This record gives sequence, structure tokens and C-alpha cells, in this order.
Amino acid sequence: MAAASWYHRDISRVVAEELLAKAGRDGCFLVRDSESVSGAYALCLLFQRHVHTYRILPDDEGLLSVQTIQGIQAKCFRTLPDLIGAYQQPNNGLVTPLLYPVHRAKQAVDEDSDGEDGRGGGHMASAVLTGGAGTGTWVNAPITTRTHISQQLHQRLQEQVHSSPASDFMGFMAEYLNHHLQLDLEALRHGHPQLRHLSTALVTACRALHRQIDFTLAGLETLARVFDPPASPLSPAREQVSPSQATAAPNLELLLNKISTVNHLLSSLEKKVLKSLQETVSRHNLTLPSIVASPPPTAKPLAVQSFEVKVGKLQRASLMVDVASGTVAITKRGSGSPEETIPQDKILQLIKYQSVQSKVRLVYDREPQRNLSRDFVFPNARKREAFCQLLQLMKIQHSNLDEPDLISVYVGTWNMGSAPPPRSLASWLTSRGLGRTQDETTACIPHDIYVIGTQENSLGDREWVEFLRASLKTLMAIDYRVIALQCLWSIKIVVLVKPEHERRISHVHTSSVKTGIANTLGNKGAVGVSFLFNGTSFGFINCHLASGSEKTHRRNQNYSDILRSLVLGDKRLSAFDLTLRFTHLFWFGDLNYRLDMDVQDILTHITKKEFETLLAVDQLNLEREKNKVFLRFSEGDISFPPTYRYERGSRDSYMWQKFKPTGVRINVPSWCDRILWKSHPETHVVCNSYGCTDDIVTSDHSPVFATFEVGVTSQFVPKKAPGSDPEPLACIEWESIEVIVKTASRSKCYIEFHSYCLEEAQRSGENTSQSCDIPGFLKLGWSAKHLPVLNPILPDLEYLGDQHLLLSVKGVESCESYGECCIAMRSMIGSMAQQFETFLFHRGEETGSMRGWMKVRVPKDRRSTRERLYEWISFEEEDTEPVADAPTCPKPPLQPFRYPSRALPHHDPQLWGDAAPTPFVLCRSRPRSLPEPAASYTNPAYFIFEGIP
Repeated sequence: MAAASWYHRDISRVVAEELLAKAGRDGCFLVRDSESVSGAYALCLLFQRHVHTYRILPDDEGLLSVQTIQGIQAKCFRTLPDLIGAYQQPNNGLVTPLLYPVHRAKQAVDEDSDGEDGRGGGHMASAVLTGGAGTGTWVNAPITTRTHISQQLHQRLQEQVHSSPASDFMGFMAEYLNHHLQLDLEALRHGHPQLRHLSTALVTACRALHRQIDFTLAGLETLARVFDPPASPLSPAREQVSPSQATAAPNLELLLNKISTVNHLLSSLEKKVLKSLQETVSRHNLTLPSIVASPPPTAKPLAVQSFEVKVGKLQRASLMVDVASGTVAITKRGSGSPEETIPQDKILQLIKYQSVQSKVRLVYDREPQRNLSRDFVFPNARKREAFCQLLQLMKIQHSNLDEPDLISVYVGTWNMGSAPPPRSLASWLTSRGLGRTQDETTACIPHDIYVIGTQENSLGDREWVEFLRASLKTLMAIDYRVIALQCLWSIKIVVLVKPEHERRISHVHTSSVKTGIANTLGNKGAVGVSFLFNGTSFGFINCHLASGSEKTHRRNQNYSDILRSLVLGDKRLSAFDLTLRFTHLFWFGDLNYRLDMDVQDILTHITKKEFETLLAVDQLNLEREKNKVFLRFSEGDISFPPTYRYERGSRDSYMWQKFKPTGVRINVPSWCDRILWKSHPETHVVCNSYGCTDDIVTSDHSPVFATFEVGVTSQFVPKKAPGSDPEPLACIEWESIEVIVKTASRSKCYIEFHSYCLEEAQRSGENTSQSCDIPGFLKLGWSAKHLPVLNPILPDLEYLGDQHLLLSVKGVESCESYGECCIAMRSMIGSMAQQFETFLFHRGEETGSMRGWMKVRVPKDRRSTRERLYEWISFEEEDTEPVADAPTCPKPPLQPFRYPSRALPHHDPQLWGDAAPTPFVLCRSRPRSLPEPAASYTNPAYFIFEGIP
């Protein structure tokens, strides 16, 4: 059944509807895997321009049946082809019989264009038949067809022989394809899936490997016995391998056992030798040469940092920042002593000017009971950022908080080119080099979390982790703890944290996805790690996508496969789009997107540092603008040259020509190595650096780094102890919700509500209004009566302000999601309902939009809150005038709802503002990853419901 032409495996609902729409005939159908029930299927059927989806469910005995309209008795079938054949007849409960199967597209042979993939041949493409629905398995094809398959596979094998050193192995495989493949096909057709002849061929081909492992294993066991403790006369003799076992015919299971034994011996030998030597020293009272043990390194104290600034129009001064003592001293030029010293607890606000990137305003408290503000202009924006980071660090170190509000996260990605790393990674781990880099005054401030992703990393897992830890210990004098390590072949991700944070990390999950040839090889793919830092969820994904300038579509497909298959985060949120499961998600790696421009033109623009011109033809940027990949992700400004493909041993020139047996391959210089992120709305994340090194030259890729300032939450403890009186409840109330989804279905829907602040998921009733005036879109509405009132587990304002709601729109019949979204509760708190509008996502695609009115009511005695450490840094427009507190506005009239477009341009989000108790208008620091909340529905991603204007 797996190869039936109408069976499309795990394609998404959206893709299925697009395929049926292209077919365009009533009675067109296909079958895909169900998204809501594991092991079930979804039958998608086109009738009168609408797609009808029926669930095919297995019972306890494995029999399959279709959920159809009431009154029609369900029929059970042993196989899916039998079921499909039966429903080609009329009057079976479907809107129309199954008439025209929509065939699965043939998979192209996916070879690596740049020659980066491992050696070996292409993969076998899926067979696509043009016959009727009932003859969809290629194992039922006649002998002539199977002979053709064998010849086709043998031809592909021959194409690979010239590039493979394993000619003997290829000979065995050719023998199998020519003479024995048909026997396995015949056995498979009769229900015997063991592939006995393939197993025999592999055993024969691996005979030399058996002998080599036997030789290695004997040597390791001999060495291990040298360090075994002397055997007691009464102890049983060690079991020996009998000659008959040693000469037994090898098989795959035996080979795997041998490999496992070698692995165990190698990993345990070092410990055994060390223990033996230690016991020898102790037993014989041997004295070892005296070695003065060096004291463990202590964290390096941060030196007092000095910044030259302008005060006013002409005056110059120095700002001395002493993080350890918690003071900022202002000294005028020419003066020997500070004019004023400001303790950190007197600093009330730090305001960054947006119009002048090097200017900052310091607001501080001076007795008696009055505030002063002073403006300082730094030599450049980088110096201003370094000053702000130092003051932020000072606030953190001198705060009385038990748990942090703010942490720093380092993310690095490097394709190592299968070469050993240099002795020092200092420039990479301290964010120094090209682009937006750390100032020298802050480069060596240790980050709370380091996440290192590598591709084509030839080092062993343990060796690589210890190398990273030793590098960080040398640079930062901190013994970082390993939280997670996940590897897929040569793709690795390592997460290290400061020792004091180890107890704050919980719910660690790791996962990997192969996207290499036929999605079965791990030379391309992704590794991921997720965890909770106190109350904040993090996800990190390191990937290596398909290479080659012409493989843009394949890279997009790799992204979708990773998004769909990576198993990370809370299992209760597994039905949600991966990008919505985490407070902060970072995605990085060798994405392999290239520049669509002639190589000589690219080199000219690089020489002139005209990066904007090149970024306009960057494939990743172009695909993001089309909404093909990384929807609503953010990326820092790229101000560094392309990181691929350099001549190894230098960063002076690009090696854009690659000579292969098939000819010369052009690899244009490109920004293959990228770091992106996506965060929940109204959370704090700021990218402080994004660049690459210029002194690590062992690979043809340069390492890339980015650093982030990230707001985190802790386990909330109510200030008011529970008493005998009934606890007041906060409540989340909905006045209305409107949804537009991209679908050809007319299904009734309901909404599921998930949040960590709810005891369990809640669901609405069915939608109360529905229309499909525009083909391909379905408009749904819910009134307050059909929406649940949600009661959070804690009613405190400080707690609720950090919470988010995840909503999923699901079909009543299929229980499959039409799209998911995230709503921040902070902006919804109040006595009057607030408008919200957001996009819907599903499996990496934008599938619609949602808007409505809601409010979060908090009891009066639970409305106290506190300012977060990251909230004391704000933004100010220089020409703003004082604004009086505006009265609460009445609810504006609803604007015409807009449909999601099929291709959206990417727009840089703007900062948002709120009134502050100061004599000037402030804008709180808002993440760049968030769009500005609109008072009216003028988002360019929508066109008007009544028609395209």
C-alpha cells in the first residue's frame, strides 16, 4: 500500500487541497496521513469546488473504516486499496464516488550539487502509476516492470562507481540488483518483507569489515586484560570465544554486536587504565613527582571601563563604569577628580535616542527628592551599546532578586568543512571579527548560555564538547556545564550554561531529523534541543540544508520536513506549529541559500562592501518575502561579507570554482551560515551582535555568531498567602472571534485554548457564522455565547502579564488544525475589551488570520506588579512633546476583515510605546521580532474581505 499512487503520505492539508484544486474535477481524490490521529488516514475528495475530508480510522483489529454521514453503516476493510476500491461505487456515504485519483509526484534523484554529501549513489524514486485507483502498488506490477526497475537502479549504481572508492562493495551491490532484487520483490509481493537476498548481499560485502573488526577487537581485549585485576583462584574463568563461534558465518546482527563491543571497550579502556595505575600507586606506596596544583580559576573581575563622551555641544567628559562597586563616575576633561558619582540604585532610567544612535540619556535620583537627566553622546553606536550593557550587568549583579529577569544567550554556527578546528576559538566565542561585533569592553563578559551548532564536524562527540568547555574556561574562567548534546552524523549542537543556572534548567528534550537522500541519510538534516529556564521555554535548532544554487525548492522542503518532524517542547503542544511551542526559538546553521547573481558581479560588490545590493538577491531573503520559509522570524542586520566559499588557510579570496569529475562547479560567494529567531509577542529579546570571524581559516566557511539579551520569567509565588476566604478569580472573557482560513473545505470548526496558566485545555462550541464568498477561503465567526470563560490558576497581575494563550482552529469532522496562533495576555488586561489580530500558522505555512475582542479581568487586590530589570532601558524620539494621559477610548468600529495573501512582503516591525511617569514620552524596548499592534486592520498582509481594492 505504501506506494499506492493516490497515497501521499504525510503531506499537509493545505498541500492536499492545492493538488485537488489543480486537478479540478468532481470526484478527484487522494489519501494522506491524518494529522490528528496517529496511524489513521484522511481521505480528501473534491466536489463542486470544495474539498471534503473523511477520516479513515483503524479499529482494535486493524480493520479500516471511513467516518461518513450518519445513517450509513460503516464498512470495514483489511487494506487501504480495498477500501478505496469499494468507495469507487456510488451510495457509500460520500458526497460523490471516488473517480479520479490524484497521483503522487515522482521524487527526483537528490544528489548534492556541491559534492558535500557523503559518497554513494542516489536514491530510488517513488514509483508513480497512471492506472486506476485500485492498482496502486508497484509490487503488483508485471515482471517486465520489475525488470525495468532493476535495470534503472543498476544504471544509477554505475553512475556512482567512478566517484566511489568502494569498488568491491559496488560489485556486490551490482550483483544483487542484476540477479536477486527481483526475488526480493516477488517475496515482498507475497507478504514477506524480510529482503533475505539483500541481507545476504550485505553480509558478503561486509566480510572484510568483519575481519578488520575481529583484528581490532582482539587487540583491545588483550590491552584490557593487561590492566584487569589478578584473578582469584576461586573466581570463575573468563568466558572465551569458542573456535566454532569465531569461525561462524558472519551476519549483520553479529557485525553490529562486534561494533557495539568495540565502542564499549574504547570508552571504558581509559577509565580501566587510570584505575589500575591509581591502585598500583596506592598498593606500593609509590611517590609521584611533586606537582604544585594550580588553584581552580576564579571568575575574572571586570575592570573599570572608561568611555569618552560629549556633554552638551562642546564639553567633553569621561564616564567611568565600575560594575563591581556599582557606580558610574562623571569626570570632566581636565579635571582630576569625578564631578559626580552615581550609585546604581539611584539610576532610574536609561533612554536610548533613536534618531541619534550614539546618544543616551541617564535619569537618576538626586537628593532632595528630585530627578536629574543628562545626555551623553558616544563616539559611535557600538560604544553606546557597550555602556548600556555594562549598566545592565551592574543592575543584575547588585539586584536583590533570587531569580534573574534577564539572561544573555550566545548562538554560534560553523560548517567546519570536515577539518580539525584551530587551537583557539577565542574570536568566535567572544563575538569578534566582522559585522556587528562586541565592543572590546564587553567582549569577555561571560554569557549565561552558549549554544554551539556545527556542521561537517569530524571530531568525536566527547572530544568536541571537552574542547568547547576548555576554550570557555580559558576565556571566561568559568567551568560551564553541559546541558545537552545532540548529534546527527557530523551535525552537532551543544548547550552549555553557567554552573549557577544548572538548577534552573528543566524539561530538556533533544531530537534530530534526516533530510539527506530520500530523507534517510543524516549528512543533511537538523538537530534540536529544548528546555525550560525557570518559567521560560527555549528551543534551538541547528540544521544543514541541501546545497547547490539551484536547490532553493529542496532547501524549502528541508525546512518544512524539519518543522514537521522535529520532536521538541511540551508534548501537550505537539499539535501546534513548532515555531509556536517556545517563548523563544532560535534557528541557525548552514542553511545553504545562495546569491542569485553572476559571480564576478558578486565579487565586485563584496570588494566595495555593497552588501545591501547582494542581500536583495539573497535566496533566503527572497523566499522569506514569498512566505515560503521562516514566517515571522527575525534576523539581525548583515554587515559582514559572505561566509562561504573561502580558500582554506586564508580569508583573502573566495574559491568559487570547484572541479569535479563531471566538470567545473560554480559556488558563488554566499551567506550560507545564518542565525534567525522567533519569540512570543510582547516578550523581551534584543540581538546585540551578529557577525563572523576573520581569523579562523581551517574551513571554507567562516564561523558566525550572534548574542542576545533575553527576558525570562521565574516560578511565580503569590505575595498574598491563601486564607480561609474564597480566592478571587481572574477571568479571560471573549466578546467575539472572527477567523479566515485558506481552505476549500466547508467544515464546521471549533477553537482549542492552551496555556500554562490554565489547568487544562479548553474548547469552544462550533462556529456560529460561516461564509465562503471568495473561492479558497472560509470565514468563520464565534459569538461570546459560544466561547468559554477561562479561569487562570493564579489571579495575580504580575503573573498574568507574562502569560500567553495558544489557540488552534480545528475542523469538527476531522479534528485537524486549520491554523494556530499565539496571543499575549499583557495587552489584554483591563476592564474593557481590547482588540487583537494575529496570523494563523500550520506546519510552517501561513494559513489564515484571527481577530477579535477579549479582556483579562484581575481582582483589585491582585494588581500589584514590579518593573523588570530590562524595562529600565527605554527608547525616546528626540522631537517628542509631553503628552497628557489620554482617556480610555470607546471601542472603534470594526474595519472590513482582510484575507491572508498568498505571498507577503517582509516588513521590518516598528517599536511600540506606552506612557511613562516621566516628563517625556518613552517607548519601552520592544523586540524587533514583533509587528506593531494595529488599532485598525491595515496590515499589508491582508486584502479586503469584500474584494481586492
